[in-house]
Amino acid sequence: MAVHAHPDDESSKGAATTARYAAEGVDVLIVTCTGGERGDVLNPSYVVPEGHEFDTIEGKRAVRRLEMAASAAALGVRQEWLGFVDSGLPEGDPLPPLPEGCFALTPLEEAAAPLVEAVRRFRPHVITTYDPSGGYPHPDHVYTHTVTMEAWQAAGDPGRYVVDGGAPAWEPLKLYYNHGFSIERIRAVHARLVERGLESPFGSWIETREAREVPEREVTTRIEVADWFPQRDAALRAHASQIDPEGFFFAVPREVEREVWRTEEYELAESRVATSLPEDDLFAGIRGTEVAR
Repeated sequence: MAVHAHPDDESSKGAATTARYAAEGVDVLIVTCTGGERGDVLNPSYVVPEGHEFDTIEGKRAVRRLEMAASAAALGVRQEWLGFVDSGLPEGDPLPPLPEGCFALTPLEEAAAPLVEAVRRFRPHVITTYDPSGGYPHPDHVYTHTVTMEAWQAAGDPGRYVVDGGAPAWEPLKLYYNHGFSIERIRAVHARLVERGLESPFGSWIETREAREVPEREVTTRIEVADWFPQRDAALRAHASQIDPEGFFFAVPREVEREVWRTEEYELAESRVATSLPEDDLFAGIRGTEVAR
């Protein structure tokens, strides 16, 4: 189970991993906390699908659901919505208040209840989500971490989140944080592009991160996923309102990426089974064991 804040996050964070495991026969479920209703159009060539509109919350929600369905199909995974409303990314100084009724302002037990039920119903061995920073400071990403941690702790306790007719308690075995663009990855790809005389999208990233002294989180687990880059890219393109096919996510030639950085990275945050680090499999310590059966 991969828990994400918005539709499109599943395509930019761990997408090739989910595609690989799904292709290998693992049952993979993407859980999306919000409908992405406050996302802007970030693709300059985007055209709203016929019969839809993008200038209302309801209209955006409908379009984002179409995009999400196409992304899940590209990855070969299942997907569910928790049903909360996008909080938007506040901008300005001082920051404006978050909109009433949004996900990030939902009380924790109310926000976690549907995720706890999803965990109990789906019965995942492994859950992936964001680290405490959210990966970047969007309130929905930070709260997705908080809500997922609550579900990780509570889903196996039959005395918590009791629902008549609900699924029985289920205790997942491993919890991972997604790692996106680590400074190690950025430097490696940047160096190869410069070596080839190609334009790199990462020059300013390196300077900015070094200037801000952004702390790097530990990578414990690297998943080989180069053969699933095409599925990841198809999932990205499925989110046509958000992803520019000529933009950042496609700025690095895929042959360079395959040469330099063939993996997606994770941080093992919690484990209820014994495992040895570093890992090359999210199911290390689970496969073939009695607890898995």
